[in-house]
Amino acid sequence: MRLPRLRVLLTTASALLACRLGAAPELAPLFQDHAVLQRDLPVPVWGRAAPGEHVSVSFAGQSVGATAGPDGRWITVLAPLSASTSGSDLVATGRSAVAVHDIVVGEVWLCSGQSNMEFEVDDAAAGYRVENDAAEVAAARYPLIRQFKVARQASDTPMDSVRGDWKACSPGTVGHFTAVGYFFARDLFARLGVPIGLINSTAASTPIEAWMSPLALAAFPRFSNGHVAGRAAPGLEDPWVPSSVFNGMIQPLLPCALRGVIWYQGESNVGRASDYAALFPALISAWRTHFGAADLPFFWVQLPAFKPAKPDPAEGWAALREAQAGALSVPGTGQAVAIDIGEAGNPHPRNKQEVGRRLALIAKAKVYSIPVDYSGPVFSGAVAEGAAMRVHFQFAGEGLTASGKPLQSFEVAGADRQFRPAVAVIQGDSVVARSAMVPHPVAVRYAWRDDPEANLFNGAGLPAAPFRSDDW
Repeated sequence: MRLPRLRVLLTTASALLACRLGAAPELAPLFQDHAVLQRDLPVPVWGRAAPGEHVSVSFAGQSVGATAGPDGRWITVLAPLSASTSGSDLVATGRSAVAVHDIVVGEVWLCSGQSNMEFEVDDAAAGYRVENDAAEVAAARYPLIRQFKVARQASDTPMDSVRGDWKACSPGTVGHFTAVGYFFARDLFARLGVPIGLINSTAASTPIEAWMSPLALAAFPRFSNGHVAGRAAPGLEDPWVPSSVFNGMIQPLLPCALRGVIWYQGESNVGRASDYAALFPALISAWRTHFGAADLPFFWVQLPAFKPAKPDPAEGWAALREAQAGALSVPGTGQAVAIDIGEAGNPHPRNKQEVGRRLALIAKAKVYSIPVDYSGPVFSGAVAEGAAMRVHFQFAGEGLTASGKPLQSFEVAGADRQFRPAVAVIQGDSVVARSAMVPHPVAVRYAWRDDPEANLFNGAGLPAAPFRSDDW
């Protein structure tokens, strides 16, 4: 009874194989109309074809070839390309040819993380709207700023494809761009004048372990065995499962040529700062390995001030910020401080323009060698001076300022480890903090609360990073 069905299946399979043998090679989803390729670096281009089929890729006067393996996969590498603002065709030729159009060359940045990076310029349906959204949309006429939005998918096994397409920035498209990424790109474009490509691979409400590969988690058995914090029986495609989002949304992008990564994530790890302190540097290192770039720039946004509905006496947001800052010990990294532009009660503050600008300052200084101030004051040490603590900073720039108000959010403690609000004053490039309740201080903190009022800046208008001198 099953023979007729078997003959149908065999006939169908033969027909599909015949079609595949005569079909044009397939390009990976990143290589579509309007794509941006990375300048000045070797550029891998890959896809699928019939097993054993020879494929050549032609672009910008180059032609490189490869042979599809037994699984049909092939990959070629273009030699480093110069920036181009006029679009060209990229053609992949096997037994027949496929062309994609309007391909430009410039700077490609991966924008990743959870909801605050996913936050779009103007998408009322998703609840996302930046400050001055109507004006921002109307002014968004930058055809050389382009975004590839990776469709959300989580998987228990590595995926080799994603859904998405490239969109050039216009008032009709910018509403669905990552807001932080767009303002970052707009700032860079104004200075560099070359195309900026954003690969937007984001997923709201995801913890860092979901973005880490099995390789990255191998040193953390608690996570490498599929442990999910706070969930008793997760499904295999649950985005909280360790490696699930990496498998679905980063693995298919490999080995794309990138200039760097900007990252905004951590909210879903609040309350687990000690985990984050270990996992975050491991993620950075592993992504560099996966993308084949040992020095891949990796910049992130430190979590802004936020007042949780159920305040954590352990100050979970403050502890997570400290864990993020710890990754600055990894070379080639940078942190955009956002403690001053949060919104109490709103975990998705709307001022994404300033977040993007601060990330762009870091990129200008550390990637493009443009002489700009890119960091606010950073704690470098504190010493007791009688009944006060004197705090020293790096990146004080042209001096410290409190924006015309008394300094807020300084606290000092004595040997009893009980922190008391302090009166703090600026003295040159240092701050002196004291409290009448603490006659013999031994430790000082600044903005080390979930939702502090933070008003210490340097002359460049960049905020001081929260800190504590103790490790209690």
